[in-house]
Amino acid sequence: MKKIMSLNLNSTLFKNYKIVLGMVIILFFLFISLLGFFYTPYHPNATNWNSILEPFSFKHLLGTDELGRDELSRILKGAYISMSAGFISVLIGLFIGVSLGVVSGYFGSWIDATISRITEVFLACPFLILTISLASFLGPSLENAMFAIGISAAPRFARLARNQTLSVTVEDFVIAAKLMGSSNLRILYRHILPNILPVLIIQATLLIATSIIAESSLSFLGLGQQPPEASWGSMLNSSKDYMEQSPALGIIPGFLIFIVVLGFNLLGDGLRDILDPRTRK
Repeated sequence: MKKIMSLNLNSTLFKNYKIVLGMVIILFFLFISLLGFFYTPYHPNATNWNSILEPFSFKHLLGTDELGRDELSRILKGAYISMSAGFISVLIGLFIGVSLGVVSGYFGSWIDATISRITEVFLACPFLILTISLASFLGPSLENAMFAIGISAAPRFARLARNQTLSVTVEDFVIAAKLMGSSNLRILYRHILPNILPVLIIQATLLIATSIIAESSLSFLGLGQQPPEASWGSMLNSSKDYMEQSPALGIIPGFLIFIVVLGFNLLGDGLRDILDPRTRK
């Protein structure tokens, strides 16, 4: 029976065009991210004062920037930085938020009231404003930017995990586990977490896209990846003064941010269509 359900789910996943298109886009960007980590045609930070703002050529496929650095190499390196920041930020938010949300929903009482009020305070502030404020307080660096994004994402996971935990806690199998003398820790990890995982995966997929935008925004403002290291946001920042001489310097990283965010949003919407009972056909 489980095998039949698994086959039906797999066939449904591949019939959803959002999931297929989103996975193709994401796999492509994961590939160029790994390529940027292991290999680039030139060193991303190597300057060449004889090749400033060069157009596309066989020597420099995407041209060079205002310091003569190879744009393709910086795009590849920036892909690795931006994708890593998106995933790591969401993992930070997922760990903190889900831990607080599950504890809040399961134990209730004053624990639930305290965590819920703290969560509401953070949710009252817009995501990007909160992220910029935390990054400014922590100081400009990629690590601080990822931590700020993760902290800003945690309340969303906490609220979702709490609501889902409240729904699962009243199910018969959880009540039976309590009557059988199972510890709270065992109930949380063996019964509650596996049943709220699909909804958390959907939220995490959508928040990766938001985190990539947030990291690019922080780098654009000088609060994320610091020069001369490459990220798509810092490349947008450095290109804004040279749009008339070389528009590709800003168009290419901006377009890549748009495409990768589109890919994660398509995947998240597709997974929601499949895994969420309210939208499942």
